[in-house]
Amino acid sequence: MSKPIISIDEISKIFLKSARQTLEATTKQNITYSSTIQKTPKISMKPDLTCFVQFNGDYNGLVVMNFSADAAFAIYESYMTAMGIPKEELASTVASPEVTDTIGEITNQVMGHLIQEVEEHYNLNTVLGQPKALTLNSSITLVIDSDYGENRRLSFKIGNYSFRIEIAMEHTEFIII
Repeated sequence: MSKPIISIDEISKIFLKSARQTLEATTKQNITYSSTIQKTPKISMKPDLTCFVQFNGDYNGLVVMNFSADAAFAIYESYMTAMGIPKEELASTVASPEVTDTIGEITNQVMGHLIQEVEEHYNLNTVLGQPKALTLNSSITLVIDSDYGENRRLSFKIGNYSFRIEIAMEHTEFIII
């Protein structure tokens, strides 16, 4: 029998690669990530822009993507100009609904690729809810009414701007047979 694999750690590794690939493809920018995955006691929604989405199925959890205003705007601007929208037609502030809508759409794409990768690697499936993006002035710590006892934080950069993805999952192990 093979050694059990803690699911959140494997999901986190897949997340690093699939998030980078998705963001690079959609923004046409270089995205880097830290090779260190942080184990955290809780996850939080943090300023300036956050997007969260729950997923349920063969594995269950919650993902929160936290962006500084600069990182969110850099991703929004790169995403829109990569689609051919002229800069002069873009929103001018991170609080604009166009920015939050774009971050929600990007989160949906990142999660879609993650789910696809996990299904290919482990033959397990999950479905995700609708991502919700919003601007915040202060942090909100999430207390989840589920058994999401495992939490991880992943760190990324676009240009000089950092952003983070936080993952909460139930404690499960993937045992390959």
